[in-house]
Amino acid sequence: MADNDSVLNAATQWKGAPLALATVVSTWGSAPRPRGSHMLVHADGRFEGSVSGGCVESDILATAADVIAGAPFQLKNYGIADAAAWEVGLPCGGEISVLVQPVSAEGFDPELFDRIAEARDTGKGLAVTTDLASGQSSLRPQDGAAFVNRYDPPRRLLIVGAVQIAQALAGLVRELGIATTVIDPRARFLTEERFPGVTLDDRWPDEAVEALDPGPASAVVTLSHDTKIDDPALIAALARPTAYVGALGSRRSHAARRERLAAAGVSEADLDRIDAPVGLDIGAVGPAEIALSIAAAMVGAFNAGERKRG
Repeated sequence: MADNDSVLNAATQWKGAPLALATVVSTWGSAPRPRGSHMLVHADGRFEGSVSGGCVESDILATAADVIAGAPFQLKNYGIADAAAWEVGLPCGGEISVLVQPVSAEGFDPELFDRIAEARDTGKGLAVTTDLASGQSSLRPQDGAAFVNRYDPPRRLLIVGAVQIAQALAGLVRELGIATTVIDPRARFLTEERFPGVTLDDRWPDEAVEALDPGPASAVVTLSHDTKIDDPALIAALARPTAYVGALGSRRSHAARRERLAAAGVSEADLDRIDAPVGLDIGAVGPAEIALSIAAAMVGAFNAGERKRG
C-alpha cells in the first residue's frame, strides 16, 4: 500500500543506468513509512522516494552506492536512534528492515519495472516477490523467507461538472498524484483556461464514465447540480467497482436523488455507496474547503480499499 508512483516514474526515466533499489520489508511500532516503500538510487547520486522520511536515508545512500559498485545486496535493520552519539536510527521509536538490492538480473530485474508499468496502464495490480535469502525479485512465488510487494494501478478521479468546486478539487488532487478527468458536455464550462493541465472530456457523463471504466483505484464525484448530468454519471459509476462515489447536494436533495436512481433500477446497496452530501464534515465554507473535504474522503476510501485487498 506504499505510494511508489514517483519511484516508478524515475525508473522509467533512468532506464539503463546503474541503479540500486531500497525497500522497506518489515516494520515494527511507529515506523515512518509503510512496508513496500521504495527509494531508488542512481549511480550519480540522485534518488527518488523514501524509506524513513529522512531518518536513515543518508546511510541507505551510502549502502546503495556500494551495491551499485558491485557489493552484494544488504538487509539493514534500524531502530531507535542515539541522538547524543549521532547514530543513524528512528527517533520515532519504531524499527524497520530495509533491503538494498541492485537493479539487475541478480536483484530487482529492470524488466520488472516494465511489467509493473504494463499492468498499471491497464488498471491492474501486480505482485513482485523477493527472496530475502538471495536478494532476488521475480513474479514467481518463492520458497522460504520472502517479501511480497503489491503495485496497485494509479489512482484516478473523474469529476462530473466543470464548476468552481471542480476547479479547486482538480488543483488539489494534482498535488496528491491523482490523475484527473473533468467531464461536462457544456463547452463553455469545460475549457483549458479554467482547468489547466487537466484531461477534459465533453461526452455525456454516462458515456464518458462507461468508456473510462472506473475500478478499485478510481473515484467519481458529481458536482454539476444538474440531474440530467449527474444522475446518469452516478448510475454508470455504481455499475462498476468504483472505489469512491460522491455527489454534491444537501441531505434533502440526496433523498430525492435516491428516489430517482432507485426508480432507474439502482439497488439499495449501491445507493448506500454514494457519499452524499459529498466529503468529510469539516464545516467547509467555499469551494476550496469543500474540495478539501472531498479529497480527504476520497483518499480515505482509496486507503480502506487497499487495506482490504491487502
